[in-house]
Amino acid sequence: MMKATKLSVVLLSAGLAVGCASRSDVDALRGQVDGLKAEISSVKSTADEALSAAQSAEAKASSAEAAARRAASAAEEVNAKLDRGFRKGVMK
Repeated sequence: MMKATKLSVVLLSAGLAVGCASRSDVDALRGQVDGLKAEISSVKSTADEALSAAQSAEAKASSAEAAARRAASAAEEVNAKLDRGFRKGVMK
């Protein structure tokens, strides 16, 4: 009986020691998880900013492309007018 009591005390002590170590491990993991959550939030914020900048750049590029098309069209009109004026001058 005495052996069983000693064995149970030893096992109980070992169980408590392992339980405390496991609890500290769990607490350490919780700390790491919280750190990762903060890092993920930061990365998401940066990604959202990058997406916004890319969308803004795309809009500006589309606007510049439209302006370039208008400029090319205006240049064609001016060239056509100059050609007509030149032909009228040559015909006289």
